[in-house]
Amino acid sequence: MSARDFDFFFGSWRVAHRRRNKWLADCSEWLDFTGTCTTIPTLGGQGNMDDNVLDLPGGAYRAVTLRAFDPKTQEWAIWWLDGRNPHTLDAPMKGSFVNGVGTFFADETIDGKPIKVRFIWSEIGADTAHWQQAFSPDGGQTWETNWEMRFTRTA
Repeated sequence: MSARDFDFFFGSWRVAHRRRNKWLADCSEWLDFTGTCTTIPTLGGQGNMDDNVLDLPGGAYRAVTLRAFDPKTQEWAIWWLDGRNPHTLDAPMKGSFVNGVGTFFADETIDGKPIKVRFIWSEIGADTAHWQQAFSPDGGQTWETNWEMRFTRTA
């Protein structure tokens, strides 16, 4: 756990997205699409930011991820800013890396119902990484993965 945990992610990436069509609806249909991501350090190395292009079949959009490391708690906070709704930041995901896997949690609301959200960063290599998002409607007893991103470094 350190402010260097996300250093692997600096640079430019091609992204293969796989997203469930409906979330928390017992849906087994997935949508595959592509995108790009460019990540830079911020806050003198205690944070980073990535700029994303998501090439959805119905129209591309942009989003930004902002991450900050708190040396006191040894935790990261991660915020998502969706270009389609530019005045709203999602609740921060908080967590850390253990043995090369980053796990982050937040409490959110979907359709008026409280849920838990989990991000997992794994399969991190020099030129690849994997991210997944899952939701839990039952306080973390069960999880439904609803979005995966596979990153491949470009030049």
